[in-house]
Amino acid sequence: MPSFRLRCCAALLAMAGACGQGAHAQATRLDDSSSPRPQINSDFRNAQMLDPNTISLPFGHVEYRLATAAYVGKQARIYYVIPLAVAGLRSPMGMQVQWRSSGLFQGGMGRPGDRVLVWSGVVRAPWITESFDLQLRLDQRQLQMSQGGSLRFESYFEIETQP
Repeated sequence: MPSFRLRCCAALLAMAGACGQGAHAQATRLDDSSSPRPQINSDFRNAQMLDPNTISLPFGHVEYRLATAAYVGKQARIYYVIPLAVAGLRSPMGMQVQWRSSGLFQGGMGRPGDRVLVWSGVVRAPWITESFDLQLRLDQRQLQMSQGGSLRFESYFEIETQP
C-alpha cells in the first residue's frame, strides 16, 4: 500500500495538472483577409550586404487589418507568428524577421517557427489596424532559390483570450 506522503504528492500533482490545463488559453488565428498585402515577397534589388554572409533586406511598410469583433471587451494577447516553412530557405536559422510597429503593437524580432507576443490588453474594437516596417536578415548560405525565384512567406496573427 503506498505511503500517505506518496498519495498526497500524487494528488497534488494531479490537481496542479488540472489547474494548468484550465489556465492555458487556446490560440486562434485572426482573420486578416482584408489586409491590403498579407503575403510578403522579397525584392533583392534593395538588399545590402552587412558582412560576407549576411544580407539585410527591407520589405517596407506592411499593413494588417485584423478582425477582432468576436473578442471585443475581452482581455487578450495577440502574437505575431512567422511560419516555420519559408519557400527559398534551407533552415529557420538562416532568416531573422525584424519589425517596427507604427501603432499599438510592440516591435520585435523572430525566426521562422517563432510566435512573438506583440500586444496584450482589452480588445476595444471590431477591427485592429496595424502597420509594421519589416526587415529581414538573411544568411545567404541558407538560401536555396532558383534563378528568378523569390523568398516567400505569409506571417499571421493569433489571439488568446484570458479568463
